Amino acid sequence: MTALAQDFQTRVDKALADGQLKVAIERTTGNARRKRAAAVSAWPEFDAARKAAAAIKDHAITHMAYYLEMFERNAIASGTQVHWARNSDEACAIVVGICKAAGAKTVTRSKSMLGEEIGLPHALAAAGLRRVETDLAEHIIQLADETPSHIIWPAAHHTKEDVALLFAEHHRDKTPTTDIESMVESARRELRDDFFAAEVGISGANYLVAETGAICTITNEGNAELTTTPPRVHIVTAGIEKIVATTEHALQLTRVLVRSATGADLTQYTTFHSGPKRAGDRDGPEQFHIVLVDHGRTKMLVDMPEMLRCLRCGACLNHCVVYRAIGGHAYGAAYPGPMGSVLTPVFDGLKESRDLPHACTLNGQCRQVCPVDIPLPTLLRSWREKSWRKGLEPATTRFALGLWAFAAAHPVLYRLGVAFALPVIRLFARGGWISKMPLAGGWTDARDLPKPPTKSFMAQYFDGKVR
Repeated sequence: MTALAQDFQTRVDKALADGQLKVAIERTTGNARRKRAAAVSAWPEFDAARKAAAAIKDHAITHMAYYLEMFERNAIASGTQVHWARNSDEACAIVVGICKAAGAKTVTRSKSMLGEEIGLPHALAAAGLRRVETDLAEHIIQLADETPSHIIWPAAHHTKEDVALLFAEHHRDKTPTTDIESMVESARRELRDDFFAAEVGISGANYLVAETGAICTITNEGNAELTTTPPRVHIVTAGIEKIVATTEHALQLTRVLVRSATGADLTQYTTFHSGPKRAGDRDGPEQFHIVLVDHGRTKMLVDMPEMLRCLRCGACLNHCVVYRAIGGHAYGAAYPGPMGSVLTPVFDGLKESRDLPHACTLNGQCRQVCPVDIPLPTLLRSWREKSWRKGLEPATTRFALGLWAFAAAHPVLYRLGVAFALPVIRLFARGGWISKMPLAGGWTDARDLPKPPTKSFMAQYFDGKVR
């Protein structure tokens, strides 16, 4: 077992041993699943809208260079300064450079998973800039000195009791309370001054609209508008795959995005930003910068273009049986869950993250709920195949699969093995389940194994019991 595999296994073991973590994660994801199911069932046209959304993204991806150039022209015409970054280092250097040029000491940041992907929080800290996370959940994990555990609900792993302790320790108002309204009010008082004191506000973007050069942010708290409007400088960091052709396309995507993410028809705030403050405007930034980030995305155009459809809705995480058991931090990457297990090998390399594509049951629920029909199980299998071809699998795994392949190619030998194994395995059953069995610790350490039947599937089939 490699050191990396040991690290992954250590994180998984720690997560599985934390009973409170599973309760917190299931509370959030269970609520999200119920709301999404209700929203989809109340909209008979959802499947048609889903197909249309996939087509919109595929069109933009196929013509990405054309629409990015159009976006740049229109953005510059509105007074925006457009920057291009090939990788995370370039992106962070551009953002830090803009902040220093503005003489910034405090920077407010609206939730952006791209920022986590490129390591922007670390870059800002290394540059001596005070970073204030304005999203409530991001504020919580900043106080806890953690990374997000979910791409929509970054603090999904925390209970309200955890949050109450954090606020009592770090907020000026030290009154401990687990009343949610009181805690929200405490966060509002804590952050309000920073909204207006920050020289620079940094946001992500849900869409880059080619026909107008505008960017769109979709939030529920209103913190994004306070992050992007009062500061003198607004910086947007966005992956190049966020490009869409028209405002109409952006709104069509929003209909499936929001229902898949939160189960609502619309978010509280869907805002289009286009350039800096103009003459006569009552508010807005004096400078407007957009940093367009590649960071592996042009490579994905060749290897897995379907993944560029991703809207970052989080539905695949909410329905993933693995994510719901171990939470987001066990993945050890910016993006957890099925979509993260596809993306992380692109960003960090397959050798460094080969465990993630294997952390999946391939049950297909992630594809069923994806609002743009990304074939996530197929993409995860493709990473497994590449890992095998490159010889990255442990020798024990290669030996075991080779042994199984040899037996499967010799039916008589295979049937003899099954006939011997079934009664032996049944000896370890108690009450219909197996909780401990030699050589099966990887399974039974965290879950029970069903007691097998007395006959194999093939024997039952030929007996006429399986039809």
